[in-house]
Amino acid sequence: MLIESFQNEKVKYITKLLTDNRFRKKSEVFAVEGQQENERAQTFGFEPVEFFICENIFQKEFPKGKIHLVSEKVYEKIAYRGSSEGIIGVYKTKETDLFSFKPKADSTIIVVEGVEKPGNLGAILRSCEAFGIDGLIVSDGKTDFYNPNVIRSSVGCLFGMNVFQAANEETLEFLNKNGYEIYTTIMDESSKDLYTRDFKEKSAVVFGTEHSGLSGFWIGKGKNTLIPMTGSIDSLNLSNAVAITCYEALRQKTV
Repeated sequence: MLIESFQNEKVKYITKLLTDNRFRKKSEVFAVEGQQENERAQTFGFEPVEFFICENIFQKEFPKGKIHLVSEKVYEKIAYRGSSEGIIGVYKTKETDLFSFKPKADSTIIVVEGVEKPGNLGAILRSCEAFGIDGLIVSDGKTDFYNPNVIRSSVGCLFGMNVFQAANEETLEFLNKNGYEIYTTIMDESSKDLYTRDFKEKSAVVFGTEHSGLSGFWIGKGKNTLIPMTGSIDSLNLSNAVAITCYEALRQKTV
């Protein structure tokens, strides 16, 4: 049966799932829009619940599972990104436990404290996945991992990453317990060049927000590290700074 009415209960449900963080958390499911993103979710073991598909747009073989066919007008209404690719999947969320994570011997972890913008978090996830980062810890974070903007900006890289949320105290305990060299990004006279740091051993780089940097909690908790710059500006966009750091970690491990 083709869903053509905006008043259909399923249409109201998927719309709320895409736009309401609290409803998403309470329901313990989340929505994924786009072909590549849905393929990645299934590749990395996320359990699908149902799919909303517009046949006029979606030209691939239907995924296995419960399918709701919707008209093009209905799809344009429910799709977070407009009339893109014709598929929205609903999946069960996964619980993650930081202290159950078993890092690799040469593990590099990125820690971002207090990140608020879903687009920034998505871009950070994309860089972490691309450059082989072992895990991402969102410390004292304010953003839902399953926010549609996170999934979209990460191009589904969220699904293949070890991603955790933790309080600052828990993050520090985990890093110390597992023998990580901690590099903080606090600007002061003790800071050293990123390219002088050793990423061939276990290492974690801790970033703060663009607005205020790292909180006082991290003062004295690691070795201060900065990306060298020659321009007049003294800082980079958070996701750009993370990308440069991730690449340097990979470069050192592959030379």
